Amino acid sequence: MNLRIGSRVFAPGWVASLITLALLPGLISLGFWQLRRAQEKRDLMMQAEQGRQQLLSLDAASIDRANRYQHVSVKGHYDNAHQILLDNMPSTDPPRQGQPGFRVLTPLIPDTAANQSIILVDRGWVSLMAERKQLPEITVDEQSREVRGLLDELPQPGVRAGDAGIKENSWPQVLNYPKADELRRLYGDGLATHIILLDADIADGYERTWQINLGFTPERHIAYAVQWFGLAITLLIIYVVVNLKRLDTAH
Repeated sequence: MNLRIGSRVFAPGWVASLITLALLPGLISLGFWQLRRAQEKRDLMMQAEQGRQQLLSLDAASIDRANRYQHVSVKGHYDNAHQILLDNMPSTDPPRQGQPGFRVLTPLIPDTAANQSIILVDRGWVSLMAERKQLPEITVDEQSREVRGLLDELPQPGVRAGDAGIKENSWPQVLNYPKADELRRLYGDGLATHIILLDADIADGYERTWQINLGFTPERHIAYAVQWFGLAITLLIIYVVVNLKRLDTAH
């Protein structure tokens, strides 16, 4: 295809055309994907803000239909004998930020759980002991109580390496970023997908400085979108400039 433009002719070769056609849609698609991710993060921030403003009373059947970061309450009793220590969890509290330790997940058996559903309650962060093999004391009584907190997902690593490290009949379990299906091996199919981040004013908790985990902010996603669209425009400019020739050298 030759297109004359004044004293020049646009005469792209088939190799350059194929490369451009192969790369251009991908660059544009990545730009729009970043824009969608930015909107998802805005929606999550709004959802978290709205969720904090209203306390939702849960029964075991409704927890997995509630939104992430919804402020919830549920009555039940802890299962002290089957707790989890999430390993490789640094403190997020400013005085100790980055200090290594554990987050304590304790099963809660709701009073209204006709099917024996279980909700894991994150009771907060505890530091490592003087020796790695010595575990912190996390005993909690099993009396009936009301638990309040924010719904969240299990912590996820940037890159997952291997399994969580489940050991049969070893409690408390010391696990490294377990997934929900791995935890169902311990607690059964009735385990709720969400966990509860225990409110700071509720008893039997540890350090609790909860943060909304957005990963990249909406602004960062928009910046990446601009970069991808910029690369797409640059590719088009290069394609046109390289293949736009003077008429006396077009043949």
